[in-house]
Amino acid sequence: MTEAPLRVALVEDDEDLRASIAQTLRLAGFAVDAFAAAPPALAQLDADYPGILVTDVRMPLISGIELFGMLRDRDATLPVILITGHGDVAMAVDALKAGAWDFLTKPFDPDRLIASVTRALQTRTLALENRGLRAAAEADADGGLIGESPAIRRLRAMIPALAAADIDLLIEGETGTGKDMLARLIHNGGKRRRRRCMTVACAALPDALIDGDLFASVGEGSVVAADGGTLLLDDIDRAPRRLQDRLAQLIATRSVPGRGRDPIAIDLRVIATAREEAQRGPEAIDPALLYRLAAVRLRLPPLRERREDVPLLFAHLAAQAAARLRARLPVLTDATRGHLIHHDWPGNVRELAHFADRLVLGLDPLGDGIAAPAATLPLPARVDAFERAAIIEALAATDGEVGAAITRLGIPRKTFYYRVQRLGIDLAVLKRRRAGDSNPLR
Repeated sequence: MTEAPLRVALVEDDEDLRASIAQTLRLAGFAVDAFAAAPPALAQLDADYPGILVTDVRMPLISGIELFGMLRDRDATLPVILITGHGDVAMAVDALKAGAWDFLTKPFDPDRLIASVTRALQTRTLALENRGLRAAAEADADGGLIGESPAIRRLRAMIPALAAADIDLLIEGETGTGKDMLARLIHNGGKRRRRRCMTVACAALPDALIDGDLFASVGEGSVVAADGGTLLLDDIDRAPRRLQDRLAQLIATRSVPGRGRDPIAIDLRVIATAREEAQRGPEAIDPALLYRLAAVRLRLPPLRERREDVPLLFAHLAAQAAARLRARLPVLTDATRGHLIHHDWPGNVRELAHFADRLVLGLDPLGDGIAAPAATLPLPARVDAFERAAIIEALAATDGEVGAAITRLGIPRKTFYYRVQRLGIDLAVLKRRRAGDSNPLR
Protein backbone atom coordinates (compact mmCIF):
# COMPACT_ATOMS: atom_id res chain seq x y z
CA MET A 1 0.00 0.00 0.00
CA THR A 2 3.00 2.23 -0.04
CA GLU A 3 2.77 4.94 -2.70
CA ALA A 4 6.53 5.49 -2.99
CA PRO A 5 8.23 3.71 -5.92
CA LEU A 6 10.26 0.68 -4.93
CA ARG A 7 13.99 1.22 -5.15
CA VAL A 8 17.30 -0.65 -4.97
CA ALA A 9 19.97 0.72 -2.65
CA LEU A 10 23.39 -0.31 -4.02
CA VAL A 11 26.50 -0.11 -1.82
CA GLU A 12 29.78 -0.85 -3.65
CA ASP A 13 33.14 0.82 -3.03
CA ASP A 14 34.54 -0.08 -6.49
CA GLU A 15 33.47 2.84 -8.67
CA ASP A 16 33.49 0.96 -11.99
CA LEU A 17 31.62 -2.04 -10.60
CA ARG A 18 29.12 0.25 -8.87
CA ALA A 19 28.43 2.06 -12.13
CA SER A 20 28.09 -1.23 -14.03
CA ILE A 21 25.65 -2.78 -11.53
CA ALA A 22 23.62 0.43 -11.30
CA GLN A 23 23.33 0.56 -15.10
CA THR A 24 22.22 -3.09 -15.24
CA LEU A 25 19.51 -2.47 -12.66
CA ARG A 26 18.31 0.76 -14.28
CA LEU A 27 18.10 -0.88 -17.70
CA ALA A 28 15.93 -3.56 -16.05
CA GLY A 29 13.55 -0.82 -14.90
CA PHE A 30 14.62 -0.38 -11.27
CA ALA A 31 15.25 2.95 -9.52
CA VAL A 32 18.73 2.87 -7.95
CA ASP A 33 20.26 4.74 -5.00
CA ALA A 34 24.02 4.17 -5.31
CA PHE A 35 26.48 4.61 -2.42
CA ALA A 36 30.26 4.31 -2.34
CA ALA A 37 30.33 3.19 1.31
CA ALA A 38 28.08 1.96 4.11
CA PRO A 39 27.88 5.13 6.31
CA PRO A 40 25.96 7.28 3.79
CA ALA A 41 23.69 4.33 3.06
CA LEU A 42 22.93 3.94 6.77
CA ALA A 43 21.92 7.60 6.88
CA GLN A 44 19.17 7.00 4.31
CA LEU A 45 17.99 3.44 4.85
CA ASP A 46 15.48 3.70 7.67
CA ALA A 47 12.74 1.22 8.58
CA ASP A 48 10.43 2.73 5.96
CA TYR A 49 12.86 2.59 3.03
CA PRO A 50 10.71 1.67 0.02
CA GLY A 51 13.04 -0.90 -1.47
CA ILE A 52 15.83 -3.41 -0.90
CA LEU A 53 19.61 -3.38 -0.42
CA VAL A 54 22.35 -4.85 -2.63
CA THR A 55 25.76 -4.56 -0.97
CA ASP A 56 29.31 -5.77 -1.44
CA VAL A 57 30.74 -7.72 1.50
CA ARG A 58 34.32 -6.41 1.60
CA MET A 59 34.34 -2.64 2.07
CA PRO A 60 36.34 -0.22 4.20
CA LEU A 61 34.97 1.28 7.45
CA ILE A 62 31.85 -0.92 7.62
CA SER A 63 31.65 -4.25 5.83
CA GLY A 64 28.57 -5.48 4.02
CA ILE A 65 27.98 -8.07 6.75
CA GLU A 66 28.13 -5.37 9.43
CA LEU A 67 25.81 -3.18 7.35
CA PHE A 68 23.36 -6.08 7.07
CA GLY A 69 23.39 -6.55 10.85
CA MET A 70 22.77 -2.86 11.53
CA LEU A 71 19.87 -2.69 9.08
CA ARG A 72 18.39 -5.93 10.39
CA ASP A 73 18.11 -4.27 13.81
CA ARG A 74 16.25 -1.36 12.21
CA ASP A 75 13.95 -3.42 9.99
CA ALA A 76 14.11 -7.21 9.94
CA THR A 77 11.89 -7.31 6.83
CA LEU A 78 14.34 -5.38 4.61
CA PRO A 79 15.73 -7.85 2.00
CA VAL A 80 19.53 -7.68 1.73
CA ILE A 81 21.43 -9.24 -1.19
CA LEU A 82 25.16 -9.71 -0.61
CA ILE A 83 27.82 -9.59 -3.34
CA THR A 84 30.75 -11.78 -2.36
CA GLY A 85 34.14 -12.92 -3.53
CA HIS A 86 34.92 -16.64 -3.44
CA GLY A 87 36.69 -16.23 -0.10
CA ASP A 88 33.56 -14.74 1.49
CA VAL A 89 31.09 -17.52 0.65
CA ALA A 90 31.13 -19.11 4.12
CA MET A 91 30.54 -15.70 5.68
CA ALA A 92 27.66 -15.04 3.27
CA VAL A 93 26.06 -18.41 4.04
CA ASP A 94 26.12 -17.54 7.75
CA ALA A 95 24.46 -14.23 6.92
CA LEU A 96 21.84 -16.07 4.86
CA LYS A 97 21.00 -18.21 7.87
CA ALA A 98 20.74 -15.01 9.93
CA GLY A 99 18.18 -13.58 7.55
CA ALA A 100 19.97 -12.18 4.49
CA TRP A 101 17.88 -12.57 1.34
CA ASP A 102 20.51 -13.95 -1.09
CA PHE A 103 24.16 -13.75 -2.07
CA LEU A 104 25.86 -13.58 -5.46
CA THR A 105 29.43 -14.71 -6.06
CA LYS A 106 31.65 -12.57 -8.30
CA PRO A 107 31.60 -12.64 -11.24
CA PHE A 108 27.84 -13.09 -11.41
CA ASP A 109 25.35 -13.30 -14.26
CA PRO A 110 23.39 -10.01 -14.57
CA ASP A 111 20.19 -12.02 -15.16
CA ARG A 112 20.78 -13.77 -11.83
CA LEU A 113 21.02 -10.38 -10.12
CA ILE A 114 17.86 -9.10 -11.80
CA ALA A 115 15.92 -12.24 -10.88
CA SER A 116 16.98 -12.04 -7.23
CA VAL A 117 16.22 -8.31 -7.02
CA THR A 118 12.79 -8.85 -8.61
CA ARG A 119 11.81 -11.50 -6.06
CA ALA A 120 13.18 -9.44 -3.18
CA LEU A 121 11.21 -6.39 -4.29
CA GLN A 122 8.02 -8.47 -4.50
CA THR A 123 8.55 -9.57 -0.91
CA ARG A 124 9.34 -6.00 0.16
CA THR A 125 6.12 -4.80 -1.48
CA LEU A 126 4.12 -7.33 0.52
CA ALA A 127 5.93 -6.43 3.75
CA LEU A 128 5.26 -2.71 3.31
CA GLU A 129 1.63 -3.37 2.42
CA ASN A 130 1.26 -5.52 5.54
CA ARG A 131 2.83 -2.79 7.62
CA GLY A 132 0.44 -0.22 6.21
CA LEU A 133 -2.53 -2.47 6.85
CA ARG A 134 -1.45 -3.09 10.45
CA ALA A 135 -1.02 0.63 11.03
CA ALA A 136 -4.48 1.32 9.63
CA ALA A 137 -5.97 -1.52 11.67
CA GLU A 138 -4.35 -0.23 14.86
CA ALA A 139 -5.74 3.23 14.17
CA ASP A 140 -9.20 1.79 13.64
CA ALA A 141 -8.81 -0.46 16.69
CA ASP A 142 -9.00 2.61 18.92
CA GLY A 143 -12.65 2.83 17.88
CA GLY A 144 -13.08 -0.94 18.17
CA LEU A 145 -14.98 -1.38 14.90
CA ILE A 146 -12.47 -1.96 12.13
CA GLY A 147 -13.18 -1.04 8.53
CA GLU A 148 -13.60 1.82 6.10
CA SER A 149 -16.71 0.64 4.24
CA PRO A 150 -19.65 3.09 4.34
CA ALA A 151 -21.71 0.79 6.60
CA ILE A 152 -18.92 0.41 9.17
CA ARG A 153 -18.17 4.12 9.10
CA ARG A 154 -21.81 4.87 9.85
CA LEU A 155 -21.93 2.38 12.73
CA ARG A 156 -18.68 3.70 14.18
CA ALA A 157 -20.00 7.25 14.03
CA MET A 158 -23.20 6.18 15.84
CA ILE A 159 -21.47 4.51 18.80
CA PRO A 160 -20.95 7.65 20.95
CA ALA A 161 -24.55 8.79 20.52
CA LEU A 162 -25.97 5.32 21.17
CA ALA A 163 -23.76 4.89 24.23
CA ALA A 164 -24.97 8.19 25.68
CA ALA A 165 -28.64 7.63 24.79
CA ASP A 166 -28.96 4.67 27.18
CA ILE A 167 -31.86 3.10 25.26
CA ASP A 168 -32.51 -0.54 24.46
CA LEU A 169 -31.10 -1.90 21.21
CA LEU A 170 -31.39 -4.85 18.87
CA ILE A 171 -28.23 -5.71 16.87
CA GLU A 172 -28.87 -7.98 13.90
CA GLY A 173 -26.40 -9.77 11.66
CA GLU A 174 -25.12 -13.11 10.46
CA THR A 175 -23.16 -15.45 12.70
CA GLY A 176 -19.60 -14.26 13.26
CA THR A 177 -20.09 -10.63 12.25
CA GLY A 178 -19.17 -9.27 15.70
CA LYS A 179 -22.55 -8.37 17.19
CA ASP A 180 -21.36 -9.04 20.76
CA MET A 181 -18.33 -6.83 20.21
CA LEU A 182 -20.49 -3.94 18.98
CA ALA A 183 -22.77 -4.35 22.00
CA ARG A 184 -19.82 -4.12 24.37
CA LEU A 185 -18.44 -1.07 22.58
CA ILE A 186 -21.77 0.68 23.17
CA HIS A 187 -21.79 -0.41 26.83
CA ASN A 188 -18.18 0.70 27.37
CA GLY A 189 -18.84 4.07 25.75
CA GLY A 190 -21.67 5.09 28.08
CA LYS A 191 -22.26 5.95 31.70
CA ARG A 192 -22.81 2.26 32.57
CA ARG A 193 -19.24 1.26 31.66
CA ARG A 194 -18.19 1.09 35.32
CA ARG A 195 -20.88 -1.49 36.03
CA ARG A 196 -21.35 -5.01 34.75
CA CYS A 197 -22.23 -6.01 31.21
CA MET A 198 -23.94 -9.35 31.91
CA THR A 199 -24.33 -11.75 28.99
CA VAL A 200 -27.22 -14.22 28.82
CA ALA A 201 -26.69 -16.97 26.22
CA CYS A 202 -30.35 -17.33 25.31
CA ALA A 203 -29.92 -20.35 23.04
CA ALA A 204 -28.19 -22.47 25.67
CA LEU A 205 -30.04 -21.54 28.86
CA PRO A 206 -31.39 -24.63 30.70
CA ASP A 207 -35.00 -24.60 31.83
CA ALA A 208 -33.90 -24.79 35.48
CA LEU A 209 -32.07 -21.46 35.15
CA ILE A 210 -35.01 -19.82 33.42
CA ASP A 211 -37.33 -20.78 36.23
CA GLY A 212 -34.84 -20.19 39.01
CA ASP A 213 -31.49 -18.37 38.99
CA LEU A 214 -31.93 -15.94 36.11
CA PHE A 215 -34.92 -14.12 37.60
CA ALA A 216 -34.07 -14.68 41.26
CA SER A 217 -34.02 -11.77 43.65
CA VAL A 218 -30.34 -12.35 44.54
CA GLY A 219 -27.30 -14.12 43.14
CA GLU A 220 -24.48 -13.65 40.62
CA GLY A 221 -26.45 -15.56 38.00
CA SER A 222 -29.51 -13.35 38.38
CA VAL A 223 -30.26 -10.29 36.27
CA VAL A 224 -30.15 -8.26 39.47
CA ALA A 225 -26.35 -8.65 39.34
CA ALA A 226 -26.40 -6.34 36.29
CA ASP A 227 -28.17 -3.56 38.22
CA GLY A 228 -26.75 -0.23 37.01
CA GLY A 229 -25.17 -1.92 34.01
CA THR A 230 -26.18 -3.65 30.79
CA LEU A 231 -28.00 -6.92 30.15
CA LEU A 232 -26.73 -8.43 26.89
CA LEU A 233 -29.20 -10.96 25.49
CA ASP A 234 -27.15 -13.02 23.03
CA ASP A 235 -29.06 -14.89 20.29
CA ILE A 236 -32.45 -13.67 21.46
CA ASP A 237 -34.02 -15.20 18.34
CA ARG A 238 -32.94 -18.67 19.55
CA ALA A 239 -34.48 -18.25 23.00
CA PRO A 240 -37.38 -20.55 23.90
CA ARG A 241 -40.76 -18.84 24.02
CA ARG A 242 -41.01 -19.16 27.80
CA LEU A 243 -37.74 -17.24 28.20
CA GLN A 244 -38.91 -14.61 25.73
CA ASP A 245 -42.10 -14.10 27.74
CA ARG A 246 -40.14 -13.62 30.96
CA LEU A 247 -37.71 -11.21 29.27
CA ALA A 248 -40.55 -9.16 27.80
CA GLN A 249 -41.98 -8.76 31.29
CA LEU A 250 -38.56 -7.84 32.71
CA ILE A 251 -38.01 -5.16 30.06
CA ALA A 252 -41.51 -3.77 30.56
CA THR A 253 -41.31 -3.52 34.35
CA ARG A 254 -37.54 -3.33 34.95
CA SER A 255 -38.09 -5.54 37.98
CA VAL A 256 -38.04 -9.14 39.23
CA PRO A 257 -40.33 -10.72 41.84
CA GLY A 258 -39.10 -10.16 45.38
CA ARG A 259 -39.27 -12.58 48.29
CA GLY A 260 -42.25 -10.69 49.62
CA ARG A 261 -45.02 -9.03 47.69
CA ASP A 262 -43.01 -6.08 46.43
CA PRO A 263 -40.95 -6.54 43.22
CA ILE A 264 -37.29 -5.61 43.15
CA ALA A 265 -36.56 -2.72 40.76
CA ILE A 266 -33.50 -3.02 38.52
CA ASP A 267 -31.77 -0.24 36.59
CA LEU A 268 -30.91 -1.97 33.33
CA ARG A 269 -30.04 -1.18 29.77
CA VAL A 270 -30.91 -4.10 27.49
CA ILE A 271 -29.00 -4.89 24.30
CA ALA A 272 -30.01 -7.98 22.32
CA THR A 273 -28.36 -9.71 19.37
CA ALA A 274 -30.10 -11.81 16.74
CA ARG A 275 -29.66 -13.23 13.28
CA GLU A 276 -31.07 -11.20 10.44
CA GLU A 277 -34.79 -11.63 9.91
CA ALA A 278 -34.27 -13.44 6.61
CA GLN A 279 -32.24 -16.07 8.46
CA ARG A 280 -34.26 -16.39 11.62
CA GLY A 281 -37.79 -16.15 10.20
CA PRO A 282 -40.41 -13.57 11.12
CA GLU A 283 -41.79 -15.52 14.09
CA ALA A 284 -38.49 -16.24 15.83
CA ILE A 285 -38.88 -13.30 18.24
CA ASP A 286 -42.21 -12.80 19.95
CA PRO A 287 -43.72 -9.46 18.85
CA ALA A 288 -44.22 -8.34 22.45
CA LEU A 289 -40.48 -8.76 23.07
CA LEU A 290 -39.37 -7.45 19.68
CA TYR A 291 -41.29 -4.18 20.04
CA ARG A 292 -39.80 -3.55 23.47
CA LEU A 293 -36.27 -4.31 22.30
CA ALA A 294 -36.24 -2.57 18.98
CA ALA A 295 -36.22 1.08 19.98
CA VAL A 296 -33.16 1.10 17.73
CA ARG A 297 -32.25 -1.69 15.32
CA LEU A 298 -28.68 -1.93 14.05
CA ARG A 299 -27.38 -4.23 11.33
CA LEU A 300 -23.81 -5.51 11.06
CA PRO A 301 -23.21 -6.44 7.42
CA PRO A 302 -21.42 -9.70 6.49
CA LEU A 303 -17.89 -9.54 5.11
CA ARG A 304 -19.03 -10.32 1.57
CA GLU A 305 -20.87 -6.98 1.61
CA ARG A 306 -17.81 -5.06 2.78
CA ARG A 307 -14.89 -6.75 1.05
CA GLU A 308 -12.80 -3.59 1.25
CA ASP A 309 -12.62 -4.12 5.04
CA VAL A 310 -11.18 -7.65 4.84
CA PRO A 311 -7.47 -6.63 4.52
CA LEU A 312 -7.73 -4.25 7.49
CA LEU A 313 -9.54 -6.82 9.61
CA PHE A 314 -7.11 -9.54 8.66
CA ALA A 315 -4.09 -7.39 9.52
CA HIS A 316 -5.58 -6.61 12.94
CA LEU A 317 -6.49 -10.25 13.65
CA ALA A 318 -3.10 -11.54 12.47
CA ALA A 319 -1.30 -9.03 14.72
CA GLN A 320 -3.46 -10.17 17.65
CA ALA A 321 -2.71 -13.83 16.87
CA ALA A 322 1.04 -13.17 16.63
CA ALA A 323 1.04 -11.45 20.03
CA ARG A 324 -1.10 -14.17 21.61
CA LEU A 325 0.95 -17.04 20.15
CA ARG A 326 4.30 -15.26 20.58
CA ALA A 327 5.08 -15.84 16.94
CA ARG A 328 6.49 -13.74 14.12
CA LEU A 329 3.93 -12.08 11.88
CA PRO A 330 4.52 -13.59 8.42
CA VAL A 331 4.52 -11.75 5.13
CA LEU A 332 1.41 -12.22 3.00
CA THR A 333 1.96 -14.27 -0.14
CA ASP A 334 0.10 -13.65 -3.38
CA ALA A 335 -1.91 -16.83 -2.75
CA THR A 336 -3.04 -15.55 0.66
CA ARG A 337 -3.91 -12.15 -0.75
CA GLY A 338 -5.92 -13.79 -3.52
CA HIS A 339 -7.87 -15.82 -0.97
CA LEU A 340 -8.60 -12.75 1.15
CA ILE A 341 -9.98 -10.95 -1.89
CA HIS A 342 -11.98 -13.72 -3.54
CA HIS A 343 -13.32 -15.81 -0.65
CA ASP A 344 -16.89 -15.06 0.50
CA TRP A 345 -16.13 -15.66 4.23
CA PRO A 346 -19.45 -17.29 5.17
CA GLY A 347 -18.22 -17.50 8.77
CA ASN A 348 -17.44 -13.76 8.66
CA VAL A 349 -14.99 -12.30 11.19
CA ARG A 350 -14.83 -15.55 13.17
CA GLU A 351 -13.70 -17.48 10.08
CA LEU A 352 -11.21 -14.75 9.21
CA ALA A 353 -9.74 -14.95 12.74
CA HIS A 354 -9.22 -18.71 12.40
CA PHE A 355 -7.54 -18.15 9.03
CA ALA A 356 -5.17 -15.62 10.65
CA ASP A 357 -4.35 -18.06 13.46
CA ARG A 358 -3.34 -20.78 10.98
CA LEU A 359 -1.16 -18.40 9.02
CA VAL A 360 0.65 -17.16 12.14
CA LEU A 361 1.20 -20.74 13.35
CA GLY A 362 3.09 -21.49 10.14
CA LEU A 363 0.41 -23.88 8.90
CA ASP A 364 -0.89 -23.74 5.35
CA PRO A 365 -3.83 -21.32 5.68
CA LEU A 366 -5.20 -22.36 2.30
CA GLY A 367 -5.35 -26.04 3.23
CA ASP A 368 -8.16 -28.07 4.71
CA GLY A 369 -10.44 -27.59 1.74
CA ILE A 370 -10.57 -23.80 1.63
CA ALA A 371 -8.00 -23.13 -1.07
CA ALA A 372 -8.76 -20.24 -3.36
CA PRO A 373 -9.95 -21.35 -6.79
CA ALA A 374 -6.93 -21.98 -9.01
CA ALA A 375 -8.42 -19.88 -11.76
CA THR A 376 -8.30 -16.78 -9.55
CA LEU A 377 -4.59 -17.15 -8.73
CA PRO A 378 -1.65 -16.47 -11.08
CA LEU A 379 0.75 -19.29 -11.87
CA PRO A 380 3.57 -17.98 -9.60
CA ALA A 381 1.17 -17.97 -6.63
CA ARG A 382 0.17 -21.58 -7.34
CA VAL A 383 3.86 -22.58 -7.59
CA ASP A 384 4.61 -20.84 -4.29
CA ALA A 385 1.71 -22.63 -2.60
CA PHE A 386 2.96 -25.98 -3.91
CA GLU A 387 6.56 -25.35 -2.78
CA ARG A 388 5.44 -24.22 0.66
CA ALA A 389 3.25 -27.27 1.13
CA ALA A 390 6.10 -29.57 0.00
CA ILE A 391 8.57 -28.04 2.48
CA ILE A 392 6.12 -28.22 5.40
CA GLU A 393 5.24 -31.81 4.47
CA ALA A 394 8.95 -32.75 4.41
CA LEU A 395 9.48 -31.16 7.84
CA ALA A 396 6.48 -33.04 9.20
CA ALA A 397 7.68 -36.34 7.77
CA THR A 398 11.14 -35.88 9.34
CA ASP A 399 9.81 -34.67 12.72
CA GLY A 400 11.17 -31.20 12.02
CA GLU A 401 14.77 -32.26 11.36
CA VAL A 402 15.98 -29.72 8.81
CA GLY A 403 18.86 -31.83 7.48
CA ALA A 404 16.61 -34.83 6.89
CA ALA A 405 13.97 -32.62 5.29
CA ILE A 406 16.57 -31.17 2.91
CA THR A 407 17.64 -34.69 1.93
CA ARG A 408 14.02 -35.70 1.39
CA LEU A 409 13.40 -32.66 -0.81
CA GLY A 410 16.59 -33.24 -2.79
CA ILE A 411 17.66 -29.60 -2.87
CA PRO A 412 20.84 -27.82 -1.70
CA ARG A 413 20.85 -26.43 1.83
CA LYS A 414 21.24 -22.88 0.54
CA THR A 415 18.20 -23.33 -1.70
CA PHE A 416 16.19 -24.72 1.21
CA TYR A 417 16.88 -21.71 3.45
CA TYR A 418 16.30 -19.32 0.58
CA ARG A 419 12.87 -20.81 -0.15
CA VAL A 420 11.94 -21.02 3.53
CA GLN A 421 12.58 -17.30 3.85
CA ARG A 422 10.90 -16.34 0.58
CA LEU A 423 7.79 -18.39 1.32
CA GLY A 424 7.41 -17.08 4.88
CA ILE A 425 7.91 -20.43 6.66
CA ASP A 426 8.87 -19.81 10.29
CA LEU A 427 11.05 -22.71 11.40
CA ALA A 428 11.16 -21.40 14.98
CA VAL A 429 7.36 -21.55 15.28
CA LEU A 430 7.30 -25.08 13.90
CA LYS A 431 10.01 -26.10 16.33
CA ARG A 432 8.12 -24.67 19.31
CA ARG A 433 4.96 -26.45 18.28
CA ARG A 434 6.88 -29.71 17.78
CA ALA A 435 7.93 -29.62 21.41
CA GLY A 436 4.30 -29.93 22.52
CA ASP A 437 2.84 -32.03 19.69
CA SER A 438 4.06 -35.30 18.25
CA ASN A 439 2.90 -34.10 14.83
CA PRO A 440 2.73 -30.31 15.00
CA LEU A 441 2.40 -29.79 11.27
CA ARG A 442 -0.84 -31.65 10.77
